[in-house]
Amino acid sequence: MSEQAKRRPPKPYRRPKKDPVRILAFEALRAVDERDAYANLVLPPLLRKAREKGDFDGRDAALATELVYGTLRRQGTYDAVIAACIDRPLREVDPPVLDVLSLGAHQLLGTRIPSHAAVSASVELARVVLGDGRAKFVNAVLRKIAQKDLDAWVEQVAPPYDDDAEDHLAIVHSHPRWVVSALWDALGGGRAGIEDLLEADNERPEVTLVARPGRATTEELTGEDTLPGRWSPYAVRLAEGGEPGAIEAVKEGRAGVQDEGSQLVAIALADAPLEGRDERWLDGCAGPGGKAALLGALAAQRGAALLASEKQPHRARLVERALAGNPGPYQVIAADGTRPPWSPGSFDRVLMDVPCSGLGALRRRPEARWRRRPEDMDGFAPLQRGLLREALSAVRVGGVVGYATCSPHLAETRVVVEDVLKGRGGPAVEAEWIDVRPLMPGVPGLGDGPDVQLWPHLHGTDAMYLALLRRTA
Repeated sequence: MSEQAKRRPPKPYRRPKKDPVRILAFEALRAVDERDAYANLVLPPLLRKAREKGDFDGRDAALATELVYGTLRRQGTYDAVIAACIDRPLREVDPPVLDVLSLGAHQLLGTRIPSHAAVSASVELARVVLGDGRAKFVNAVLRKIAQKDLDAWVEQVAPPYDDDAEDHLAIVHSHPRWVVSALWDALGGGRAGIEDLLEADNERPEVTLVARPGRATTEELTGEDTLPGRWSPYAVRLAEGGEPGAIEAVKEGRAGVQDEGSQLVAIALADAPLEGRDERWLDGCAGPGGKAALLGALAAQRGAALLASEKQPHRARLVERALAGNPGPYQVIAADGTRPPWSPGSFDRVLMDVPCSGLGALRRRPEARWRRRPEDMDGFAPLQRGLLREALSAVRVGGVVGYATCSPHLAETRVVVEDVLKGRGGPAVEAEWIDVRPLMPGVPGLGDGPDVQLWPHLHGTDAMYLALLRRTA
C-alpha cells in the first residue's frame, strides 16, 4: 500500500437504503417459506399495512406483487441458475439468502428492470435484511447472473428436450419433474399441449366475479374495467388492476370472486337431469363457500333447500359468511363428510368438492407446486374415496352426485371414481355416469366424456375436474 493510501482517511460507513417494496416482497417470501403460508393470504394484509403507513402507492403495490408471485412461479428455474453460479450445493445456502438471490434473479431475468438497478437494489436489500457480509455474496452471485439473459441461462442449465423431455420442461417452465409427468399423463398428447399448459400455470390469472342468481346480475358488475365471462352465464372478468372490493354487489355479498371453472361445476350439478323430487341439496365439503353460495342461489330459485357441511369450524364460518343473505332456505354445519350426521338417501343433489393436491390451481398458488410430493397422492386417496362413497350414500336413488376436485392428477380424478364404482377398497356402489359435456354448453375441448377436465390453457380456468353420477340402487 502506498504512503498516500495509508494517509487517506477511511470512507465513512454508508447505511443501506431501505426500499419498502423489496423489503415487503422479502417478508412475504419468508412467510411462505417459514410458515408454509400462501402468498395470496400473506400479501394482501402486508400491502394494506404499507398503504396505511403511507409507504406505498398503486405502482409500488403492483411491483411488490409482481416480485413475490414472479419469484415463486419461476423458483425452479431461478434455483437452477443460482446453483450454476455458486460453489456449494443449493441446500447449503441459508433460506433468507436464497430468497434475496431469487428476488434478484427475477428482477434480472423476468422483468424489465435494468440490470444495474436490479443488482444494486438487491444488494441494498441484502444489507438491510442479511447484513453487509452476506450482501457481498449476494452481489457476487447476481453479477454472474446478470451476464446472460434468461434464454441463455436456460440453454445452459436445462438438458436438451430430446435427452430428457420431462427434466427439460421442469427447468424451462419451473415445475417439479413429477408434476410435469403427472400433468402430461392427464393431458395426453405431444409437446405442444404440455408446454402450453405449463406456460399457462406461470401466467397471472384473471380475477373472475360471479353474479349470484336472484341476488345480482352481470349487468351490475359490468363497467369499464370488466369483460364478459367466457362460459358461465353468471361470470364477469375484471381487467388488470380492477378491484373487486370496490364493487357494491361484492361488498354486499350478492356477488363474489369465483373462478369460472368452479362456477361451471356448480351449474352443471344444478342442471343435471333429475326425475322426481328436487328439494334437498347438499354441499358436503363446502369451505370456503364459493360453490355453496352459487348452489344456494340456484337452489333458492327452485324452492330447494341447501345444507352446506364443512369439517373445519373456521372454514364453516367462512361458508356462513358466503351464504349470508341467501334468499332461499339453507343451513351451515361443521361436520365430517366421512362420518356424516345425515341419514342415507336424504338428498336429491350432492356436491363433493374433495380436498386434493391443488395442482389445478398453480396459477393462484404457485408455491403449492414446491410443497407437494408424489407420496401426497397416497394420503389424499382414502379420504377422496371415502367422501365419494358417503356422497353416493347420502343421495336418494335417482339422485345426482357431483365429484369435483381442483386437480387434474389421474389419481385424484377418474381413478377415484372408477375405484368407488367398482368396489376397490370398499363395497361397490350402484351408480351410472352422466355425461357432463352437454351441461357445459359452448365450452370447447371437453374430451370424450362422460366426465370433464377443464384446463388453464384451453379454458382460462383452474384445472377443475367434474364427474356426475346418478345412484341407481
